[in-house]
Amino acid sequence: MRLAASFYINYRSMINPELKEYIEKEILPRYDHFDAAHRRDHAIAVINRSLELCKDFEVDVQMAYAIAAYHDTGLIEGREHHHTVSARIIRQDKHLRRWFSEEQISTIADAAEDHRASAKNEPRSIYGRIIAEADRQIEPHNIIRRTIQYGLTNYPHLDTEGHWTRTVEHLEEKYAEGGYLKLWIPDSENGRQLTALRKIIADKAHLRQIFDRIFAEENRE
Repeated sequence: MRLAASFYINYRSMINPELKEYIEKEILPRYDHFDAAHRRDHAIAVINRSLELCKDFEVDVQMAYAIAAYHDTGLIEGREHHHTVSARIIRQDKHLRRWFSEEQISTIADAAEDHRASAKNEPRSIYGRIIAEADRQIEPHNIIRRTIQYGLTNYPHLDTEGHWTRTVEHLEEKYAEGGYLKLWIPDSENGRQLTALRKIIADKAHLRQIFDRIFAEENRE
């Protein structure tokens, strides 16, 4: 993903150095213990994408940075309720009060809670829409890879055909026409990529070719 050049150069200078140091030392390392699809590289990618989206809205970049850094920390208690756990972690982190007011922390927590792709309601703030959009990171082959990674980590008992079935079911449930994924920022790059992914999902022979290649790469001993 490519940030606008000037924004990429300047965004780090917009973040309070102490906040940045705290997040890089205390928050991002938490992702190192999650499944392969939600490790530190994922959190950093979501941070970069969130900051890229900030250039199109009048928002507090510090808040967007914090939201992206914390958005999946709730995976420490499992996937099902990770969005609400992430919000709880934010509200309970006393260190954040060094940089944000109680009202800002409430907005940060709400945004993290609203980011989940299966959420039925629209995010409560522009920050929720930004993190929801940034977390999608729709690139067809990467989505397929992350689905396989999650399956290998959480369903190690499945054989190849079991993982294929689980991958297809997940992609159809979430990303296909009528799937639960919703995009909250119109005319985004994610929208264009979702169209491409849906074409792959509909062509099962093509999807199987991609699955076999990625599965072999990810399942090497």
